[in-house]
Amino acid sequence: GWLFWRARACGRRSGDSKRQVILFILCFCVCQSGAETLRYSVPEEMERDSFVANIAKDLGVPLSQLAARKARVVSEGNEQLFRLNQNTGVLTAKESLDREEICPQSDTCTLVFKIFFENPLQLIRGEVEVRDVNDNSPVFPEKQMVLKILETASPGSRFLLESAQDKDVGINGLQNYSLGPNPHFSLATGTGKDGVKYVELVLQRQLDREEQGELNLLLTAIDGGSPPRSGTAQVRIVVVDANDNIPVFERETYEVRLAENSPLEQLVVRVAAADPDEGSYGEVRYAFTQTSERSRQLFQLNPATGEIRVAGNLDFEETKTHKMVVKATDGGELSAHCKVQVEVLDVNDNAPEIALTSLTASIPEDAPPRTVVALFSVRDRDSGDNGRTECSIDGDLPFSLTPTFDNYYELRTSAALDRERTAEYNITITAMDWGKTRLSSRKSIFVQISDVNDNPPEFTQEVYTMWVTENNSPMLRIGSMNATDADAGKNARVNYAVVRQEGKEQPEVSVNAENGDVYILRPLDYEKVRAFEVTVRAADGGSPPLSAQALLRVVVRDENDNAPVLLHPPPDSSAAGEL
Repeated sequence: GWLFWRARACGRRSGDSKRQVILFILCFCVCQSGAETLRYSVPEEMERDSFVANIAKDLGVPLSQLAARKARVVSEGNEQLFRLNQNTGVLTAKESLDREEICPQSDTCTLVFKIFFENPLQLIRGEVEVRDVNDNSPVFPEKQMVLKILETASPGSRFLLESAQDKDVGINGLQNYSLGPNPHFSLATGTGKDGVKYVELVLQRQLDREEQGELNLLLTAIDGGSPPRSGTAQVRIVVVDANDNIPVFERETYEVRLAENSPLEQLVVRVAAADPDEGSYGEVRYAFTQTSERSRQLFQLNPATGEIRVAGNLDFEETKTHKMVVKATDGGELSAHCKVQVEVLDVNDNAPEIALTSLTASIPEDAPPRTVVALFSVRDRDSGDNGRTECSIDGDLPFSLTPTFDNYYELRTSAALDRERTAEYNITITAMDWGKTRLSSRKSIFVQISDVNDNPPEFTQEVYTMWVTENNSPMLRIGSMNATDADAGKNARVNYAVVRQEGKEQPEVSVNAENGDVYILRPLDYEKVRAFEVTVRAADGGSPPLSAQALLRVVVRDENDNAPVLLHPPPDSSAAGEL
């Protein structure tokens, strides 16, 4: 394939390093401007998994980034036609591309796709032109055409023939006709106002029914491919006796406007042709000619009255205009033609469709306002106001919608988030069209708010007072301290520790790091220590951790563990006897 890369905003630069800078800037800006487009061209009927382009090379993106940023390709519409290999950066066709099936009745066939990157979200538009290959021959609707021509027809008279159809386009489409050698007729071709080629028989030498009642001619349709393809049909000329007048239609062209929701059997138009002859020569019968198979399925023509009625479900989104040719034939096999053009009017019969392209399922609570959460598109197959859409978010939520381009929207945060207040959001997006009877559809997006360590632990008390009786046993539990943290996960996991102060003796207590239980390390003596205080810190598991402190006061209770001692006079003094 071939690639055009337009970088009007940045200009041209030389050198690989400058080119990479330009490509990076284009990729960064593409979600906002949508001005740059990757363009490729491939022939139709390639084998499945055929090479289309090297996306990584064309964008200047390292291969490691494709997988790391979850690069993927999304085609417009429901069918995904391409596949992106994240390991090689190569874009391939998932199936063989048939231009006539993908883009019927279209001179050009362009498939639109988008490359999406995450972290951060980026979007790049691409187009693949599917080139026509001469894989279809011209085909006539019928293998044999029968023309009944009056023997009195004068040289120069023209007779319209059924045109061949070729599904290919351009030079590969129908180009010319040829007629087998014969003494009476030549061919004339032309192009109508609608661009469709037509072919006519031109009478060169007058017919004589008594001399030759029938002629069989070979008509060949040729396309312009290399090598060219062709299709043939037999033209059977039946020479009839004189019939003085041909049918004459009231109008050459009948133009009708019809709503796409018109019911079956509804009258579309009545064509009428008059023939002043008498008897069977004046009786006119009607039939479709030069009319596509699809139009014949959607409309029914009464051969006796000329009434055309709805016979199928019209769809504005499928075909906006139907062109038909009605042939009026009298009892003497003389005929005339008129055109019927039906314009299908759009009715608001399609609700908007919401397609989610990318979603960040979890965002941190400290995400700044206008952080992109999701990217989605809205499509309405109707036209005009019926296809014009608007999007909104249900409820009062800290999120907003920002339109980008091509009916794409970004879901962004609009205010600061707090997981401790709201841990998750169920966001309902409503897309509504502007039709008279407004149609809408909804899409729910579930977003979780991930925790950030923004809350320190909090003790239930500023000062904890605990009592212990002296002469206690070692490692005696005397109580518990408790601190809570409003965060989640490891950010809420609290560890306790005694704050050691430099220059002071090791404290007599220990605090369990996990549950805050307080223990006396060794036996205490009321006569030496009656009370003491230590500071206890509670720290969470965040990075960096947050902490809080509380004061622990331990009061020692006295126990009768000392006998009285006579201080005066001393026992060995003589004064003791006097006392």
